[in-house]
Amino acid sequence: MSRAALILLSIGTALFVGLLAWQGFGSVASTLLAAGWGLALVALFHVVPLVLDAGAISVLFRRRHDGVHHALSLRDALFGRWIGESVNSLLPAGQIGGPVVMVRQLSQRGMRMRDAAAAITVSTTAQALAQIIFALGGLLLFGAYAAHGALHDLQTATLIATGVLGAMIVGFYFAQRRGLFGKLLGVVSKVFGKRDWSSLMTRAEAVDAAVQAMYRERGRVAASFALSLAGWIVGTVEVWLALRFLGHPVDWVDALLLESLGQAIRGAAFMIPGSLGVQEGGYLLLAPLVGLPPDAALALSLAKRAREILLGLPGLLVLHFSERSWQRRRATGRVPVVD
Repeated sequence: MSRAALILLSIGTALFVGLLAWQGFGSVASTLLAAGWGLALVALFHVVPLVLDAGAISVLFRRRHDGVHHALSLRDALFGRWIGESVNSLLPAGQIGGPVVMVRQLSQRGMRMRDAAAAITVSTTAQALAQIIFALGGLLLFGAYAAHGALHDLQTATLIATGVLGAMIVGFYFAQRRGLFGKLLGVVSKVFGKRDWSSLMTRAEAVDAAVQAMYRERGRVAASFALSLAGWIVGTVEVWLALRFLGHPVDWVDALLLESLGQAIRGAAFMIPGSLGVQEGGYLLLAPLVGLPPDAALALSLAKRAREILLGLPGLLVLHFSERSWQRRRATGRVPVVD
């Protein structure tokens, strides 16, 4: 772990513990325990948005490339997405760790490395754009509440969070259009030097070309965006279910507001591993809008983290064993090297 990541993790942990201590560990724990086995059902439901996100990846692969039809099964895409989300949720790798693992997992299932990298790059961009649209929908709902005098100051905070997300995705998109991977490798080669970077540069430029080609298939990119947006919207059910099991039911509109703005706040803090502490603070800020007491807001955040653990730990175990299996097969020459 880098020093910067360690510092950010420490800040997030301090904020997380501080918020729990401020509210009272006992009251939050008792509220969370009230959910019981309901937390397992919340985790199980998360498979639905995972399938939609996997579809957003696989739809980009169903195309002709170099005269050969490449396709990625939904099962393989779901496996890669599950592993990538597990890494993002539970490992201090920032939000870059998950996509890197997804590229590797897809390439191990027969995809060219450049095609896998291009599809994950494009689908991640589409998912981030869908998150912004989802957050804007939440802001519209927020405006309806604020129009009746409820917490005007929060609107500024959520607008800032959404603006941060928007600026990042616009910058990321234009960087892709200008040869992101080739330029990054060029910078790295200048910093470290003293070796032949030509082979890696050729691969980076191949990924850039694959990204450009993928963006030209606007119908598939639009389909990826639509599936990603559907995944964000369906994720609202998790909040609705969790709060019912926690003993603080809300209606669908309130659940949508909590999920959309909560995800925007979490996304804006992407540099902190797991957005630790920031997610909890976000729900505390939003709770008064829907009449949630503070202990229920923190319990909701912990319920989401329990879901991440219930699905993420098995995902990390599968990643470990799949990597070991892949390395053994590579060592014995039973699998080809896929570029």
